Amino acid sequence: MKIKTKTMSYEEVMKLPSWEHKKPKKPSKLLAGVARIALGGELKKVNFTCEKVDMEKAGDGPWLVLMNHCSFTDLSIAFEVLKGKPFSIVCTSDALVGKEWLMRSLGNIPTRKFVSDMTLISDMDYALNTNKASVLMYPEAGYSLDGTGTKIPRRMGILLKKLKHPVVMITTYGAFTRDPLYNNLQKRDVKVSCQMKCLFTPEELANTKVRQIDEVLDQAFTFDYFKWQQENNVEIDEPFRADGLNRILYKCPHCMSEGKTIGKGITLKCNECGAEYELDTLGRLKGINVEPKFTHVPDWFAWEREQLKEELENETYSLDVPCDIAILKDSKALYMVGTGRLHHDVNGFVLDGCDGKLHYEQSPGASYSVNSDYFWYEIGDIVSIGTNDCLYFCFPKEGDIVAKTRIAAEELYKISKEKPHDQKETE
Repeated sequence: MKIKTKTMSYEEVMKLPSWEHKKPKKPSKLLAGVARIALGGELKKVNFTCEKVDMEKAGDGPWLVLMNHCSFTDLSIAFEVLKGKPFSIVCTSDALVGKEWLMRSLGNIPTRKFVSDMTLISDMDYALNTNKASVLMYPEAGYSLDGTGTKIPRRMGILLKKLKHPVVMITTYGAFTRDPLYNNLQKRDVKVSCQMKCLFTPEELANTKVRQIDEVLDQAFTFDYFKWQQENNVEIDEPFRADGLNRILYKCPHCMSEGKTIGKGITLKCNECGAEYELDTLGRLKGINVEPKFTHVPDWFAWEREQLKEELENETYSLDVPCDIAILKDSKALYMVGTGRLHHDVNGFVLDGCDGKLHYEQSPGASYSVNSDYFWYEIGDIVSIGTNDCLYFCFPKEGDIVAKTRIAAEELYKISKEKPHDQKETE
């Protein structure tokens, strides 16, 4: 999938009116049917099946539908399992670029990833109660990088209690394994399925504490798809299965260098010390010329997080990279405005560019994560920051910095929330 782009000066883009908020439309049954047919070809290729659990408790809807986010296949699954029922999707605002009429006619509710949006809850309430449509949302907001659950916002239970509708969970199996984000959109031959389960009825929400609801959600969003692959003996024999693996396994555990690993074919190699691993057909790491430090991809990724925590504690973490810059201001196009530098450290993000005309700062406490993606709309890897009025998409020109930046943003957010109140006020 691609996005409409347009090259303009920074000054011209900033003069454009900001995004206009609109209430969600009632989903078009005709367009939803067309979308399901168009997307259904993907599911036929993967012999898709759906297991339903406790769905009799959910009634006929509308429902609040929660779904884990692993790949673009998620969208095909949603249209298939919700067929015949009107539903609106909480989607990222860039999905409307060049096709706003179509996306709004499908009932979609646009929002900005990892940016505070005060209208989102009212829009979801409007879709459920006025349009009588279910609302599908991906609480993780971002795709899973390493096949494990991504952090979801705390106190989601408050939202569920406020909306007072049955909560249905869709959990996918095989979607990540077929099309992991790091693998350059190269699809593997894997069967895909899902489980559709009623987590809460309105009565259960009313009688359950927020903390307990959050515990149920945490459990629902806890998974490890590399482990699932191995336990279910899902063989991936494609010769490109390690392509791009360096995007998540960016730090060598042997020589501790960063940005020197290269995932190509079926191997991951450090070009600094020569340590080489094979990603076997069951997704396990095997040392080729070294004793393996890790045999499980998520374990390596978790180790990188621990390493980064040490950098943050020692205040030695610092990112500073040249990047191409694009701005999302409206739904007409993604505006390419020039180049600059993205800086990130314990004080947050700083973006400078466009010959000194652009300067933007974002504090560590602004969001619990950061929008990061690989091969975004087939343009390149991105880190995105900004506000509801203006989003900045940074395309790094060097290094595999996307995963580390996302981890750093998440850990810095935790630190910002742990600081004593009086300390925050003096900063």
